[in-house]
Amino acid sequence: MGAPLDTLISTHRLTLAPARRQDYADWARLRADSRAYIEPWEPSWPSDALSRRDWNRRLAAWTAAWKSGTAHIFLIRRQSDHALLGGLSFTQVRPWPADTASLGYWQGGAFEGQGYMREAVSAACEWAFRDLGLWRIEAGIVPENVRSRRVLEGTGFAEEGQAAAYLEIAGTRRDHVLFGLVRPRPDR
Repeated sequence: MGAPLDTLISTHRLTLAPARRQDYADWARLRADSRAYIEPWEPSWPSDALSRRDWNRRLAAWTAAWKSGTAHIFLIRRQSDHALLGGLSFTQVRPWPADTASLGYWQGGAFEGQGYMREAVSAACEWAFRDLGLWRIEAGIVPENVRSRRVLEGTGFAEEGQAAAYLEIAGTRRDHVLFGLVRPRPDR
């Protein structure tokens, strides 16, 4: 159920690729520049967030998870200028009989409202259904994250319910709205 570490997903405007050591400077700069935009929607950042040590720790964990098939973490770049726009991940990848994963994503504040994340999520989900053999992709958002709701609904995700105290976000255990996307079935 894994995929090669040289996997690339391309769209008209974007390339999604696994993180590499040489991505550190772009990643750290984008996250630093967009910290106020990103941080309210994510788990608490570690005390050494954005350091080379933080990056190396993340990269090692992401690479190990990718190789084991339990997670696939991508960085999203614009094709026209190779600018780093954000990231997207499939985590908690579970094989048969579930054949499912959890979707997460983030982007820099300067790129909001340009359709990049919707484009990336759509292409990544198509890839996950086709190449990972998933049948279902799940996502959860805090209720007031209207932009993220638009991304999910705009890519075919359906709201499925609420989960109390689902994840720690910005230091507080938060309720989430849960969404699901099921692989299109030719018989329906």
